[in-house]
Amino acid sequence: DQLSSPNGVAVDQLGTVYVADTDNRRVVRWPRGATSGSIIVGGRGPGSEPDQLDDPTDLSFDLEGNLYVVDPSNHRVQKFAIDKSLC
Repeated sequence: DQLSSPNGVAVDQLGTVYVADTDNRRVVRWPRGATSGSIIVGGRGPGSEPDQLDDPTDLSFDLEGNLYVVDPSNHRVQKFAIDKSLC
């Protein structure tokens, strides 16, 4: 699975890289040293359900480690609690 129109990139406190994979409508995570990523949000096609994205474009973390995903086609910013034990 390749990225398609990657846009936003964020790195958490553990050095894990997160990419907003816009055309695949998902967020992909690469733990430090990983050679492949895993889908953590979206990836089920476009949609407006809480676990779906439609053209995510940017990412950011707050001080508690929550991930915020800008999803302009759905007119929203979504907040996700990230399970660090999976990194």
